[in-house]
Amino acid sequence: MNDMTAERQVWTDFGRFHLDRGTNPPEPARVDWGFWGGGPGDEVLGDLAGRRVLDIGSGTGRYAVHLARAYGAVVDAVDGSPTQHRRALDRYGVEEPGVRFVLADILDHLQREAEPYDVAYATHAFGFIDPHRLLPALAPRIRPGGRLVFSVLHTNRDGLGPSPTVGSRPEDVRLADEGMLTTPMWVLTPALWEDLLVEAGFLVENVTLLPSPVADDPVVCLLITARRRQAVPRARVASRPRGTNPPVAQTALGVCVIVTDDAGRVLLGLHRSGVWECPGGKVDPGESIEETAVRELKEETSLSARAEDVEVVALLLDEVGGTNRVTAVAVVAAHTGSPVAAEPELVGRWEWAELNTLPSPLFVPSAQGLRAWRPELPVDHPRAHVYRIGSTRA
Repeated sequence: MNDMTAERQVWTDFGRFHLDRGTNPPEPARVDWGFWGGGPGDEVLGDLAGRRVLDIGSGTGRYAVHLARAYGAVVDAVDGSPTQHRRALDRYGVEEPGVRFVLADILDHLQREAEPYDVAYATHAFGFIDPHRLLPALAPRIRPGGRLVFSVLHTNRDGLGPSPTVGSRPEDVRLADEGMLTTPMWVLTPALWEDLLVEAGFLVENVTLLPSPVADDPVVCLLITARRRQAVPRARVASRPRGTNPPVAQTALGVCVIVTDDAGRVLLGLHRSGVWECPGGKVDPGESIEETAVRELKEETSLSARAEDVEVVALLLDEVGGTNRVTAVAVVAAHTGSPVAAEPELVGRWEWAELNTLPSPLFVPSAQGLRAWRPELPVDHPRAHVYRIGSTRA
């Protein structure tokens, strides 16, 4: 049995269990992206008035009906489980204003549907579908600039966190107090979700962890908001992708500047695209790597440093859009001044981050640079060739 068949059977059994008992969750006052009623709600979906909306894995249809009634959204509520579909029809009927209940595999539905959606969302259902199949099928069915919002499992009830690679693993679905069903689920790190979304043609706007408010409950959900890019998707990178055109002369070499303070913290800036990054930039013609590090640090943060206090610790080689890119990782421990957002149109603020609590998501070259500097850091990133360097000082 493949993952899609197994997942559909689980939700058919789940729906039959509740049909037999006549159970239904209450009418919602808001969308609950976790399991506890707190955190963000409907507002993350944006303006829904008259918008064409897709509910992926709609279950009983209660959120689809809520959005149609509260905001005037026009919702396709799609679910592949015949018993879940039956629960929705038994509850709301076939003529609920603003809602069309569709019994279909979501991939089949997306293939048939020609008119694009303004908004697509899913509460937990995203984690039950292979993202390598779902995201490429979904992206063309969301209008450019349209919104995608979904919540998935991040840490399960046993305290097991997300997988470091893209693949499914068995997870349990609770049947009230009468046992469990087991189904394949994609439980991925925020960085992996971001990579998959960017590859499919989305820009990630926000990633929010939703921990359980119950003491000693390890369950954490992940809420991701993204938009479909206006332009044609480019090669897989991060949420702030670099260009895929071949670089002009002298621009293939960049510098990732790792700045530390007396407490051993590292300086990171929040880019306007929503990713955290180290200072840095391209090496100008005639510049040394050390000179570039000093210049970029001053231009971006107003911190002052000397070239002789810059230590190049590694070179990174990776590929973006068919072009080889080289990044020098430069560490600056001696500097003066206080960091400020000297280029606020790019980076809104700079913060000193503890190494054991780095913010997420990180810009890919920054993530690669931090791991090259400190390989023990728990940072996810696409693979790069790392060439470590001893002392670069003469």
